Amino acid sequence: MLAQSDLEAYARRIKSDVFARLSQVIDPELGRSVTDLGMITDIEVEPAGIGPESIGGPTQPIFDVTVYVELTIEGCPLTATIAERINTAVTSYPKAILRPRQEVSSMSQEKLSGLVDQLKAERRANPFTKSNSKTRIFAVASGKGGVGKSSVAANLAATFAALGYDTAAIDADIYGFSLPGLFGVHSQPTNLNGMLMPVTAWGVKLISIGMFAGAERAILWRGPRLQRSLEQFLSDVWWGEPDVLVLDLAPGTGDMAISVAQALPNAELVIVTTPQPSASDVAVRSGLVALQVPTTVRGVVENMSWYDHEGECLRIFGQGGGQRVADQLTQALDYQVPLMAQLPLEPSVRTVGESGRPAVLRADGSLDSSALADQFKHLAKQLMESGASAQPE
Repeated sequence: MLAQSDLEAYARRIKSDVFARLSQVIDPELGRSVTDLGMITDIEVEPAGIGPESIGGPTQPIFDVTVYVELTIEGCPLTATIAERINTAVTSYPKAILRPRQEVSSMSQEKLSGLVDQLKAERRANPFTKSNSKTRIFAVASGKGGVGKSSVAANLAATFAALGYDTAAIDADIYGFSLPGLFGVHSQPTNLNGMLMPVTAWGVKLISIGMFAGAERAILWRGPRLQRSLEQFLSDVWWGEPDVLVLDLAPGTGDMAISVAQALPNAELVIVTTPQPSASDVAVRSGLVALQVPTTVRGVVENMSWYDHEGECLRIFGQGGGQRVADQLTQALDYQVPLMAQLPLEPSVRTVGESGRPAVLRADGSLDSSALADQFKHLAKQLMESGASAQPE
């Protein structure tokens, strides 16, 4: 039986140990530990008796542990997730039986302002153009609408996330935003004192003009205002340090395509087309943007290549378009632009996608075992293996 003085000394050690364990608890929005963010203001440890026999010895002391937590904002949407992670860190302590309790409040305006200023100073505007940025940026483009560009972008981003990459996605199609619907997002980004937190769905951190009230008026935007919207998505949103950033560009070679290329010169273009000449001919033009601005065309994806009808491949839109685009871009750009994937016309892409889940995923968020999911997995691996290497942590 431990003496009272021994229990008090034990409690002090537990307090120190619990704080160290909480330093491993990561805020899911900011990507930093709750201790680094100043969210843990105190820990109280009180002896509460002796527990039953356990693996650690014949008996273990019991302690009531109260963790005082300050959330960044009142009503934080991920409060339950943070609370669960804190409880897990406490209850998994191996040297005693700890019974957790949390006292939750919100940061003062002064403390929150200081935290946001610190995060903004660390980020210093567009984080993706820093020389030490580890993020691979894939901009999914097309020459015209209706070729399934947004579906390709959504399923590619979901595949990256399912493979273990820290993945972000920007819906840069201001006129025809699609990603919120394809990911089942109906909420707005959290405004953290002027800094936006992207909405996370199916493992992907998302931002889109479609998440904001009045988004229907975006179709009137032109030139500088379009460019400013992209700059805000890049610099006013806390992205952390994702492994992959997928951009769903507007079709064609208009203002936004040029703005993306200028703001993200390290972006790699993935050109989406369908097989028929009316689509593939204009798809070449979207790749030729690389002649005007410093960006690289990584490859071509041919969508709706065939329809599987009872084992027969029906070439509804003809064939050869993807290879034509790849060949023409290879010749024009003077480096190899491969045809990286030929995707079937798959009804589940529409039906599952319109339900708010990328078709490559199961309901639990894991990668499906379908042929379509396998093709996207192969595409994602090709992209990550080409150019600079990147591996999920």
